Amino acid sequence: MFSSLTVILIISLYMAVLFGIAQLVERRIAVRGEGFKSPWVYSISLAVYHTSWTFYGSVGFAASSGLLFLGVYLGAILGIVFWWITLRRMVFAKETFRITSIADFISTRYNRSESIAALVTLIALVGVLPYIALQLKAVVSSFQLITDHESSTMGWGLSGLLITLFMIAFTIMFGMRRLDPTERHQGMMTALAVECVVKIVAFISIGLFVSFTLFDGFDDITKRLFDQGFERVISISSTENSGAMWLTLVILSFAAIQNLPRMFHVAVVENANHQHIKTAIWVLPLYMILINLFVVPIAAGGLLMGLPEESADFYVLLLPQMAGNDGLTLLAFIGGFSAATGMIIITTMTLSTMASNHLILPLLERMPACKFLKPFLLQIRWLLAALILLGSYGFAIEFSDSYILVAIGLISFVAVLQFSPALLGGIFWSRGNSMGALSGLLAGFLIWTFTLMIPALVNQGWISDSIMKEGLFGIALLHPEALFGLEGLGSIPHSVFWSLIANIGFYITGSLLYSPQKSERHHATEFLCSMNPAPTKRARPTGLDRYISLDDKLNEAQSLLEGYLSADKTKQALDRITEDLQVTGKSHIAILELLEFHRMLEHALAGSIGSASAHKAMETSIRYNNRESTDLKALYSHLVIELNQQHLPGQENLIESETGSQSYGLINNLQKKIKKHEQTIKMQDKQIEDLEVKLESRYQEIFHYRLETQKIQQENETLKLKFESTLKIEKNLAPETKLDSDTGQDLDTKPNREAK
Repeated sequence: MFSSLTVILIISLYMAVLFGIAQLVERRIAVRGEGFKSPWVYSISLAVYHTSWTFYGSVGFAASSGLLFLGVYLGAILGIVFWWITLRRMVFAKETFRITSIADFISTRYNRSESIAALVTLIALVGVLPYIALQLKAVVSSFQLITDHESSTMGWGLSGLLITLFMIAFTIMFGMRRLDPTERHQGMMTALAVECVVKIVAFISIGLFVSFTLFDGFDDITKRLFDQGFERVISISSTENSGAMWLTLVILSFAAIQNLPRMFHVAVVENANHQHIKTAIWVLPLYMILINLFVVPIAAGGLLMGLPEESADFYVLLLPQMAGNDGLTLLAFIGGFSAATGMIIITTMTLSTMASNHLILPLLERMPACKFLKPFLLQIRWLLAALILLGSYGFAIEFSDSYILVAIGLISFVAVLQFSPALLGGIFWSRGNSMGALSGLLAGFLIWTFTLMIPALVNQGWISDSIMKEGLFGIALLHPEALFGLEGLGSIPHSVFWSLIANIGFYITGSLLYSPQKSERHHATEFLCSMNPAPTKRARPTGLDRYISLDDKLNEAQSLLEGYLSADKTKQALDRITEDLQVTGKSHIAILELLEFHRMLEHALAGSIGSASAHKAMETSIRYNNRESTDLKALYSHLVIELNQQHLPGQENLIESETGSQSYGLINNLQKKIKKHEQTIKMQDKQIEDLEVKLESRYQEIFHYRLETQKIQQENETLKLKFESTLKIEKNLAPETKLDSDTGQDLDTKPNREAK
């Protein structure tokens, strides 16, 4: 046993070391003036997928259900295999549109829909917030296990509150010191990678201790399992409906590895180079294999040592503690603490960003009396982070003795599964539109709530149990755990089946029935094109007369930015834009430079408030006068003709004089067409090259044929000369003898021979 004060000091020292590492990395970047781009840090930090649910819960899962826990990782590995197709596309889109979160990504794909962004944020908050509560409960419970809590004055509530306050401070210090969440937190990522190394070292150390110190290896453990009747620990199908549960776990983990808000942030937002994905594709699966090698031995060891099965989640702590190994017990606690804090910090940071950008900011825009709060967006995120963690703490207290925390990991996985149709459909299906995405998300979320959350609330006593006996409104087919008469499945497979059916069905049907406006079709094309690699840097816009006052446009942009950013941040953003455009010090700019200026302005603003909110702000605040709008139409038509593109009906209305809402994507649209022509030219060059190769081959064949012909002619000439030479020699030897020209016989003696 350790004293509470000792453990708190060790935790504080550990987090101080991590913070010091993060600060050293940030300082190194500031001194060198370049980012810290390590594929190893990126790949290892992705192991934030493994939370305390892995560190503690996998052992408990194995103790009760055998090898079924592996389904959580088999599906994840399968999802990682496809990352070069899926994740790489997301990274390219992130770089183009300054994506800040999974809610921002999905909403940006569907015409920057604020409704979709808000719905995705709500689903993430409702679905993932209990998952944070699970991490807090794991930390508090493990804290109590290794401390002398009987003599301690701190109960569950007080120690839980203290740890929650620690987490709030750590989250703000590590990941929320800057407003722009698209600025890579390279120091935080390095500290996160260190945490991931610590937790795998701790878990493997416990596994080796149990396997080779408490027991005599795997064979000894296996033999004892069969002798004492615990063979279910190594069974593939130790529970009823194991097949359905295996399939469910594979589907859930396949989606979770890219849908969980923390995984999207680390894998997409924090990605510095899409080539790093190649390293992550093999490093992360290897990490998963290593951290799961000793799950079964630890679970078996706890059962064989007589520990109660209901405490199986904490066999990792209890086994070294029972053996009197305080150092290993403390290492196990630090490993579990690392697994929980990594998830809590990243998830809280991501959820607070999503909530501020897609829930709070739109409300402030609609409430003129509250617009003065917009410059304090960073402080609002701090407050949201505190509310999220305190809400999770309250959830953990309320449900501390409920079954819901046992399965809350899977319940959260089912919640984020609802993002998959809109996310993957938006990447690969061009006809997917905002109506399909919104209806699919809403249908899936309602089914998830009805089939999983309602039974949990009934079990907690918050809702009458009549719905579990008679069904909704007394209709038996609307039973939460046997919807439409489907019985025999567990609650998780049942919810996955119906929520996916509803989500995919509404997504496809809504997309096919709804005809989106031109703006949405244009934006969808632009978004899909952005997910392809850009081989060359985009050219700067030049070539038109400079008649637009730069000062007026800078003042307009300054007024817009100061509504969200501080004066210093606004000045830095505008200076960077004018410098990149190479218009610093100029009095007037061209129309194409204005378009690029507005595109970069939206790009800068999106990094702070999200793509959807930034586009809405641009539509509200930026205007084009009549001459600018006319020039844009003429310029666009001229370039389309020059590019030999077919003129689409209604294309002349792409630039609207009132809001200019279509003009921000004009440059990108034209550049995509240029790239398309470049690809066509490359294909034609390749065809010409192939024809040249074939022609060269024909030339070689003809050349060889000529050589052979000349050789044969020379041989014929040589033979002819030899023959003539032979005739001459024979004539010289017998000059008076007449020879037959055909046979070479003596003509004078020939008749005599014939007569004979």
